[in-house]
Amino acid sequence: MTVELGDMASVLLEHAQDKLAIVDTDGTYVYLNAASDPILGYEPADLVGEQSAAYIHPDDRRAVADRLEQVSATGASATVRYRHATADGEWVWLESRVTNLPDAALDGYVVSSRDISDQVTAEQERRDAESRLRTIAGTVGDVLWMFDGDWSELLFVNPAYEDVFGQPVADLEADPRQFLEVVHPDDIPCVREAMDRASAGESVDVEYRVNPDAEYSHWVWVRSEPIIEDGEVVRIVGFSRDITDRRRRERQLAVMDNLLRHNLRNDMAVILGNAECIAREGDTASRGRAEIIRTQGRNLLESADKQRDIIELLTDRAVPEPIDLVAVVTDAVETIRERYPTATIETTLPASATATTLHEIELAVAELLENAARHEPDGQPELSVTVRSTPETVAVVVRDNCPPIPEVEFRVLTGDWKMNDVYHTSGLGLWLVYWTVDLSGGRIAFDRAENGNTITVTVPRSRS
Repeated sequence: MTVELGDMASVLLEHAQDKLAIVDTDGTYVYLNAASDPILGYEPADLVGEQSAAYIHPDDRRAVADRLEQVSATGASATVRYRHATADGEWVWLESRVTNLPDAALDGYVVSSRDISDQVTAEQERRDAESRLRTIAGTVGDVLWMFDGDWSELLFVNPAYEDVFGQPVADLEADPRQFLEVVHPDDIPCVREAMDRASAGESVDVEYRVNPDAEYSHWVWVRSEPIIEDGEVVRIVGFSRDITDRRRRERQLAVMDNLLRHNLRNDMAVILGNAECIAREGDTASRGRAEIIRTQGRNLLESADKQRDIIELLTDRAVPEPIDLVAVVTDAVETIRERYPTATIETTLPASATATTLHEIELAVAELLENAARHEPDGQPELSVTVRSTPETVAVVVRDNCPPIPEVEFRVLTGDWKMNDVYHTSGLGLWLVYWTVDLSGGRIAFDRAENGNTITVTVPRSRS
C-alpha cells in the first residue's frame, strides 16, 4: 500500500513532536514521520515495510493486537501502552492512540505515539515506595494513618490500628469518623478539638483513652501533622502510639512519690522537733550533735523537694517552648544574691537570647548558681554567668571559685561511670540540671580547674 500525502500535511507530520505512523491491516509500517528517529533511534525509512509486531515487546503484543482489532470492529479510537524496541537494543515505553485511516479507500491505522518512559519509571518507583511503606508499616507497633483535610476519607492506615483501637480497619474505611466510637466518651470533646485544629493547619499533640472492648484501658499518644498545598490543608498524617504502660508507670511513680514525701516530711518533723529539744536542753556535746541532726534533716527535706521537681519533669511530658534565657539568668542571679549576700556575681548578658527549652530551665540555672554558692568553702563565692548565642544555639556559662567538682559527679550523669553503692552523685541537683537540658535537646559540659569550675549548658536557639 502506498500512502500519498499532500504537501501541507507532509510538512505538519514531519514537524510533529509525537511519533506518527501508519500501519496496514497486517501491521506493517507504511509511513513514519521524522519524530521516530529521536524517540526510537531509527530513521523512518528503516522501519517502512517492517512488521510492527516484531519491534513490540513480546509481553505487550497481545494488548496491541487487541486494540487494533477493537478499532477495526468499532471504528472508535483506542489507547494502548507498550514497549517498543530502539535501535540500540533497549526498550522505550510508548502510549499510542490508534484510529482508523480517514480515507475509506485505504485499510489500516493511524498510530500517534509519545514517549512515556519517564512517566512509567516514576509510577513504578512510586509503587515500589508504597510497597516498602506498607511492608514497614505492617511491622511497626505504632498506628500510622493518613486522612484527607476534613477527616471524611481515610487514605491509609496500617494493621496495628485494630490491636490498639479494637475496631476493624474495614469499619474505619467505610466511615472514617467511626473511630470516635472507640474513644472514651469523656475524651471525645478534646479529640474533636484536636481534629479541628489539625484541619485548620495546626500540628497537634494529644493523649486520650480508646478501645471499649478493653474498657477504655488503652491510652494513646497521637501526633498529627497537616499537609498544606496552596494554602489549603489537603491531607493530615500522623501516628498513634499505645502508651498504656507508660501511663501506668507514671501513675505508680506519682503514688510512690506522694507516699514517700508525705511519710518523709512527717517523720522528719518528729526528728527535727526532738533535735530542737536536745539543742535547748542538752549539754554542749549534745547540742552539737543536735545541730548535725537538724542540718541533715533540712538537707533531706530539700532533696525531697528536688525529687518532686524531677518526678514532675519526667512524667509531665512537657514540650520545649521559646524562653528568653537572659530573663531566666537575671531572675536566678537576683535570687542567689538574696540568699547568699556575701556572694559576688558578675554577669555578661546580651539584650535577649531566646532558646527552645523546657520551662524547668529556670530551676536548672538557679540550681547551678546555688550549688556553686553553697560549696565555696570560705563563704566568699565568686561567680560569673555569661549568656552567648550562635545561629543554632544559646549557651549559659557558669564559672565559680569552688574546689574541682569530683569527676564521678558528672560522669555518672552521662553513663560514663556506673552508679553503685560506692560511686554515686551526692545529690539530685545535677540530675535535675542534666535531665532538663537533655529533654530540651541540649547538652551540658564540665571543665574543672584548681581555681574553679566552668559548667556550660547549651540548648537549641528558638526559630520563632
